[in-house]
Amino acid sequence: MKKLLVFVFTLILVSSCGFKDDKLTLRQSTGNMNHVLIVMNNSEWQGKAGDALRDIIASPVLGLPQEENQFSVHQVPPNTFTRLFKANRNLLFVGVDKQDAFNVSTNLYADPQIAMTILGKDEASLIEQIKKHKEKIVSVFKNGDLKFFQRKLTKKHLDSEKIKTLKSLNVSMKIPSEYRLVKDSGEFLWLRNETINDVSKNILVYSAPINTDNDLMGSNIVAMRDTIGKRFIPGGPEGSHMITEAAYSPHIKSTQLSGNDAFEVRGKWEVKGDFMAGPFLNYSVIDEKNDRMLVVEGFTYAPNINKRDYMFELEAILKTLKF
Repeated sequence: MKKLLVFVFTLILVSSCGFKDDKLTLRQSTGNMNHVLIVMNNSEWQGKAGDALRDIIASPVLGLPQEENQFSVHQVPPNTFTRLFKANRNLLFVGVDKQDAFNVSTNLYADPQIAMTILGKDEASLIEQIKKHKEKIVSVFKNGDLKFFQRKLTKKHLDSEKIKTLKSLNVSMKIPSEYRLVKDSGEFLWLRNETINDVSKNILVYSAPINTDNDLMGSNIVAMRDTIGKRFIPGGPEGSHMITEAAYSPHIKSTQLSGNDAFEVRGKWEVKGDFMAGPFLNYSVIDEKNDRMLVVEGFTYAPNINKRDYMFELEAILKTLKF
């Protein structure tokens, strides 16, 4: 175990110093979104250090109807970490060594690839290192997967100039070409991608009057969503329409999008007067220059299916917003 961790750590130090062979061609990485391969001794994985790690990677994703972990993981001991595993896009090396260490490197064995190393001089130190870097353990791999998906969008996406509402709002987004227009009025955009397994992924874009009162922002966004749902998003039965599920308080946090202050809202939607529901992700971006709130939202309908990766995909698309 120590030999492998020292070897990996050395690789990371070398790569971080820039000593890379420009002529070396790395193979393409493999792996699904939100999946991490953990290289760690079985005894440590099954012990307290593994428990500390599981508390982080198995924490629930916010805003989903059913609890789903941040990551799907596969753990292998160092002696089985062979060429087959080295192509994984997300690698996490964890173990006990001579000194405490935390490092992140890219493209060690494949491209694109993130390799994170967490070392402790004993079990207690290792657990301390894991807890100390818990936010980075999530954010580094999440951001890497977001960028990976967004890079794929650069190859094949809809032309924003040909979408009336995006052009009218003077914004652009990289939306996969599989999405089809449901409504494009110039003031409201609704696109949908329906897959063969009856999953419906949806994107909404519109603007609203600006409001920067943080204390009221949560209720304002919910009220705005419900107004839009009643006006533009009908359900099956006559008179039914989308609303924000009242029994589930949305998770709201401040963030940035396209260089502007924004509010991220994760919650659940339902159809008033019908039996349909699912998760949504809403970004309300403060556009002071144009005195407006620019809203981009993604929501899914995928009954009896895990929704984490669908919402992650929508998040990647929404974060391509530019204006």
